[in-house]
Parts: sequence; C-alpha cells; structure tokens
Amino acid sequence: MLIADSRPTMFSLLYDEILKTSDGIVVKVGTNVLSRKDGLLNEPRIVQLCCDLCRMIKQKRPVVLVTSGAVGAGMGQLGLTERPTEIAELQAVAAIGQGKLIETYAQILRLYDVQCAQILLTADDLSNRESYLNARNTILTLLHWGILPIINENDTVSVAELHSTFGDNDRLAALVANLFECPLLVLLTDVDGLFDRDPTDPDAQLIPVIKEWSSDLVQMVAEKRSSRSKGGMLSKLKAAKMITASGGNVIIANGDREETLRQIFTAQETGTLFLTQHYLTARKRWLGFAVQAKGRLVLDDGAVNAVVHKGKSLLPVGVVSADGSFERGETVSLVNAGGEEIGRGLTNYSIRDVLRICGKKTSELQEIIEQNVYAEVIHRDNMQLFE
Repeated sequence: MLIADSRPTMFSLLYDEILKTSDGIVVKVGTNVLSRKDGLLNEPRIVQLCCDLCRMIKQKRPVVLVTSGAVGAGMGQLGLTERPTEIAELQAVAAIGQGKLIETYAQILRLYDVQCAQILLTADDLSNRESYLNARNTILTLLHWGILPIINENDTVSVAELHSTFGDNDRLAALVANLFECPLLVLLTDVDGLFDRDPTDPDAQLIPVIKEWSSDLVQMVAEKRSSRSKGGMLSKLKAAKMITASGGNVIIANGDREETLRQIFTAQETGTLFLTQHYLTARKRWLGFAVQAKGRLVLDDGAVNAVVHKGKSLLPVGVVSADGSFERGETVSLVNAGGEEIGRGLTNYSIRDVLRICGKKTSELQEIIEQNVYAEVIHRDNMQLFE
C-alpha cells in the first residue's frame, strides 16, 4: 500500500526519530551524481557531498559512504565517451578511475580535517561469514576513530559486479547497511524519489513515504540507464526491500540537488522514505541477504505452507527437486512450484543426498543415508524466509 501524507511536521518528526535511532548511516552516491556528462568527475558536487558528510562526522554520527564512479572516473581520465563492454577493458578503466576517485575524496576531506579509508569489497566478500564479520569490525573501528569509510565494489577483480543487473553499488550499499543493527540507507540518485508513474509524465506525483510493500511498487518503476551507470530505480527498490525487511529504513532522493543530503541530515522531508517492516538478528540478515546461494530446493505446496505459515522446518517429503552444487552446511535457495524464491537456509544435506531423499518420509532416511541422518533438510532456526 502506498501512503502519501501532506503534513510536513509529521515527516520531520519521523525523519528526526529515524536519525536518532540509527546506529549506522550509509550514504550511497551513484555514477550519474558524481560525474559530469563528459564522464569527468563533478568535483563541485563532491565538495558539497563531503561537506555534508563531515558535518555529521563532527557530530559523532556513524556515517559510511558507498560510492560509485570508478569506471566513470576512469573514462574521464582516458577521454572515453562510451562505457567499455569488454571485461578486461572495464577492469582496466576501473583500476585507473579508482585511484582518481579516492584521491579526490581524500583531498577534499582534508580541507575539513577528516580522514578517509578506502575499502574495496565484492558481494562474495560479504557472502563468507568470517569476511562479513571482519568487514563489520573494520568499519566499526574506523567509525570509532572518526574516520569516514569509503566503500566501492572491487571492479578490478569482480566480473559479476561489472555486469550486475542489481547494479551500480545499490546491492553493495544494502549489504553494508545490513552490517548495522538499525541502519539508515540513503540512496542518492538523479531523480527526486519514487513516483506513482513514469517521472516524465507531467501528472506523476512523488510518493513521500512507503509504509508497507505491495506488488504495485515494481510495476510502476520505469528503468532509466545511462552509458556511465549500471543501476536504475528497480535496483534501488530491491535494495530498499532488503533493508526494510531486516530492521532498517531507506531514503531515495535526488543527489543532483545540493541541499538534499543537508535536508536529510536536518530531518527535513525530501525524496521517498521507506519504513522498516521487520527486525532480524545479524545472523538472519547475513543468511537472508549477504550469503550467496549455492543451489536451490523446489518445494511442494504443502511444504511451502508449512515453512511459511506454520513456522515449520523443511522435511525431505516436501522437497520436489534440487539443483546446484552444495555441500552440507551451505546456503540454498527455497523456491515454490512456480520458481519464486521464498527464502534461504543452511542445508543439513549435500546435493547428492538431497536428490536421494527428496520426497521421502523421515522414517525412510536411515536406510537411505545410514549415517549423519537429520530429520530436517533445513531446520527452522537456520532458515530466513522472504515476504
């Protein structure tokens, strides 16, 4: 359901409460905001961005910056007008641009007597539980020291991120935000927020706040991409759903406007605010959103009803089929008969054993497996379901 409200004082109180209760504020800025049309970095815009971030740091607020722009900066350095399509060229351009990007940030931040630290990550880094916790500890230590962590995808080694349809650091920003218990994720883009229809339509209206999700959200999104960026509003909606499903709040706002971040940090209404839907433990957030599934289990209707509506564990009898390459203890995706992912979990069996026992009753498992027999394919405590 989409909620629109014209009472700015109510919004201000809501924004203020979210800012006060957030234990981590993650600001993600996209390529189009950071770059000029010719591909070069928009340094005046970066100066304003750094000024707003430093103001929060001076107030002892935990702020993290997730930045795009490495490929765009590299294109500007090399005089390119079109984003390369070859993987090797993209990685080389990103390597050139990353140095320019972090150098620009560091020089500007020094003017405000603030230090920064560069952290290059991939989704795989956060998929590993140990790496996930290491990244969290590093970021929290930097924040304790008053240093601004600047995070970007490691495009020079990651092929998946360069061609990701999730896109343009939106997923990475959501994964970083999920390192905190109660985060606020601010996605700065080149539009004012989420509209009730194509923003180019003269009758389009900005939706100020989303209180709960519905199937209408994705349907109203018009994808708009440029030669310098990978993301669009759809990727931002996916990031917003990830965060609100696990205890955080999200604001999507126009980063082209100088005052946007300042307005957010002073609890003024701007953009579209997505309110949290649930609270999940850190382990559940990691399991549901950070870790990469190594395979999938197809469930029959009875099993879907049991795990989704009755809070039951997944038994072998409810598994129709399985695919992928996974061992015991690894993460698999749970899908219904229509192929829709309904959740993820840590499996008690490898793909080899699942294929042997799927559709079988618990009483039959001992004869089939003989040792290390578990009644459940996935225990309820090791499962994270999606909406």
